[in-house]
Amino acid sequence: MTSTTLHTYFSYTDAPAALRWLERAFGFETTIEAADDKGGIMHAELRRGDIAIIVFSDDAGRDRIEVKGETVGHGTYVGVASEGEVDAVFADAVKEGATPIWKPEATKWGNYRCRVLDLEGYEWTFGIYRPGLTGEEVQDQG
Repeated sequence: MTSTTLHTYFSYTDAPAALRWLERAFGFETTIEAADDKGGIMHAELRRGDIAIIVFSDDAGRDRIEVKGETVGHGTYVGVASEGEVDAVFADAVKEGATPIWKPEATKWGNYRCRVLDLEGYEWTFGIYRPGLTGEEVQDQG
């Protein structure tokens, strides 16, 4: 039997600096870091709890999407264990230069979340809600 997993990847203009920033701001741990021949990152993997992301250098100079309202239109959601963890991630990220979009707040559907943009404009939301739960499972969490 096989299982399906989902992992996201990010290309950064200064990927080596982004790795260090993601460690400080969000609590990731770099587990693989392979340099390219230009001083950038060919492939890096970072972990935080049970999740893993991939980072590499943006050699093409991709355009960054502007924030419209409260979003760039897509982002990464990280489920964490507690409201205290949401608060701590938000404080660390803002201290490290992230742009705050949503301060930690409760939602009508039982989430407690925050949203920031990292130094290169990627959107990150941290919250206690676990997408994919049934309505009954969500009620059991609360």
